[in-house]
Amino acid sequence: MKKPTKHISYSGKDIFVGIDVHKKTYSVVARADSEVVKKWTTAASPQGLAEQLLKYFEGARIHTVYEAGFSAFVLHRELVKYGIDSIVVHVPSIEVAVNDRVKTDKRDAHKLASLLEAGRLKGVRILTEEEELHRMLSRTRQQLVEDRTAVENKIRMKFHQLGLINHDDNRRMSHKLVRELFKQNLSEELTIAVEAYWDIWKSLDQQIAKLDKVLKHQAESDPNESTYQSAPGIGKISARVLSNELGDMSQFKNERQLFSFTGLTPSEYSTGENIRRGHITKQGNSRVRGILIEIAWRAIGKDKALVEFFERLHPHTGKKRAIVAVARKLIGRIRAAFQHGEAYRMGY
Repeated sequence: MKKPTKHISYSGKDIFVGIDVHKKTYSVVARADSEVVKKWTTAASPQGLAEQLLKYFEGARIHTVYEAGFSAFVLHRELVKYGIDSIVVHVPSIEVAVNDRVKTDKRDAHKLASLLEAGRLKGVRILTEEEELHRMLSRTRQQLVEDRTAVENKIRMKFHQLGLINHDDNRRMSHKLVRELFKQNLSEELTIAVEAYWDIWKSLDQQIAKLDKVLKHQAESDPNESTYQSAPGIGKISARVLSNELGDMSQFKNERQLFSFTGLTPSEYSTGENIRRGHITKQGNSRVRGILIEIAWRAIGKDKALVEFFERLHPHTGKKRAIVAVARKLIGRIRAAFQHGEAYRMGY
């Protein structure tokens, strides 16, 4: 006769749960008292997982963690609704923390549970649903701009393939340039191929223009807008991206946290008493990092203090590292402007 399964009580215990999130399934590993007590795979249902956790670990203090990604904060909100403690962490910080490139679903969930139990994880700021929807618009615009650039490059390569654009022709691909090239005696096949992509390009232009109007309306009711636009190099679109990604930056206790989030922290190599700093870690928000570097290039033409800082650095570090340092200084100053409730101050 099969012996009945012994019931284990988790009442009063702390349970640390790592969740590897996928579109159709969750891979889950739970730890207590420094050992794995349960692992399973379940359908990707936030409510279903919450009910399972409460059933399996009745009376316990349940702590969960998963990586920020396509699922955003839906799972987090459902877990919290059921009284379960939850944090969401940024993906690259996990890879660095464990220094482990082997990747399987259960292994990832176990890493998360272990680090959560060890107190080595810090959650990202949880956006409200309204903030998440606002950010969706600026992110969608960025994605469409990237798609448009890819289409432009494909059109260029088709002309280049047939010798109609030389390798050293640095003219920006534009609608005007396409029209000029079409005046040549093009083959029917090339015409059809280019027009197919050109129609997509024109459609993307229309969708981006539509989003620009919505973002303009969004900016009118955003209290952060004026502070961002007071900084050099920041225009209407870049202000939308920064505001939707960073808010008023009150979630960052210090500049170090801000620089880490944006990926503008230099990597560091220490041996004995020697410390050497290298390229930036690139482990933060890539959207914010990319736009901050673009802004920094524009800002050094407008803020005397920033251009002096850049000129002092680049002979020793090179222009790429110098402009990253400018971006770091610039976003730090914008944070200070928010803290003091004032506009960005030029030239200090």
